[in-house]
Amino acid sequence: MRGLERIILHSDLNCFYASVEMLYHPEYRDKPMAVSGDPDQRHGIILTANYLAKARGVRTGEAIWQARQKCPSLVTVPPDYSRYLRFSQMARKIYGDYTDQIEPFGIDEAWLDVTATPGVGDGKALADEIRGRIWRELGITASIGVSFNKVFAKIGSDYKKPDATTLITRENYREIVWPLPVGDLLYVGPATRAKLEGKGIYTIGALAQTPPERLSSWLGKWGRMLWVFAGGLDHSPVTRMGEEAAIQSVGNSCTTPRDLESDEDVRMTLYILSDSVAARLREQGLRGRTVSLSIRDNMLASFTRQKKLPDPTCLTEEIAGEAFALFQKNYRWERGIRSIGVSVSDLSSRSEPLQLDLLGKQLRREEREALEDAMDHLRRRYGNQCVRRGVTLSDAQFAGMDPKREHVIHPVGFIPAGGKVGGGF
Repeated sequence: MRGLERIILHSDLNCFYASVEMLYHPEYRDKPMAVSGDPDQRHGIILTANYLAKARGVRTGEAIWQARQKCPSLVTVPPDYSRYLRFSQMARKIYGDYTDQIEPFGIDEAWLDVTATPGVGDGKALADEIRGRIWRELGITASIGVSFNKVFAKIGSDYKKPDATTLITRENYREIVWPLPVGDLLYVGPATRAKLEGKGIYTIGALAQTPPERLSSWLGKWGRMLWVFAGGLDHSPVTRMGEEAAIQSVGNSCTTPRDLESDEDVRMTLYILSDSVAARLREQGLRGRTVSLSIRDNMLASFTRQKKLPDPTCLTEEIAGEAFALFQKNYRWERGIRSIGVSVSDLSSRSEPLQLDLLGKQLRREEREALEDAMDHLRRRYGNQCVRRGVTLSDAQFAGMDPKREHVIHPVGFIPAGGKVGGGF
């Protein structure tokens, strides 16, 4: 790869949660084991499994009862996130000995730009050195992809597991990357994969060779971006440590204490989540114009919908109202809802003036913003539960949710959001 403009590594800590647990519990090394949530608290989902369990068909994201049907001897342990975070930080300290351009992708993965690192040739030798240090110093393994852009480096780290380095160059990417299933490309989720396969596109190579205009007609502007990724044309930079990306969206989501079974259940939950989102927008001095809703039912089928508003907002009532309207338009009550989320994007500063109208609508919105600013002040001074919306008080289980605390869809319940869920592969 000598002579390329960039040398990018993507490091993936193998079976991360399970690998760390096996360090503290050597008795699990020769047994199929998985880190999972608590099945008695509606969170019995496999977070990650060791390779012995994977060989028996156990997969991340499936229910424990499903995993045990495949592997009756499966050992499950609860997650210890503080421990995993410590190991993640130690891995990043190793990366920092080689470059300051380190971009985390969740707790167990990171991109490194080592183009300017002294002595780097094709990047493979350096990747092997980093893998060796992770094994010697942390006692776990990593797979590392080496390539000329972030997307192909990520594919490389997935290509061989565990404890392997894969080099993807301008000369060999058509042989390595293009035969892979289209779902292996970064940001191609199940819905997008199904759309592409419905059009006869089953491999990354077929995607790269489809006219971008056709992809745009099927997938919107995201179609052209996927075409760029598949063709090796991604030039996105690896951020430096300490550099914070501009906020793109503010969101909140939760796995509910019980299945949501009616419109009123959903409306109440959306108000709790929207209250948090609106408060965080105001805290950052932002308004947003696009409201997004995500839903997952109790069979784990999910969808996301969004709507662009005529005016940017940071008001709970407007965010919750639009999210609820999206829900009523797009959901039919065939199954109960397990988790739900709200986010606001297309952000702008609250300092930007809003155009006044003859009917006084903007003046009334400014008055409501001032009221919600006052509520924020009271909550900071007296606690998040000191002021609450009446809509949240009709169900004791939901009333206990803290409207200012961020929750995430996560198999182990209500926890503060802090990164990608899951322990890797």
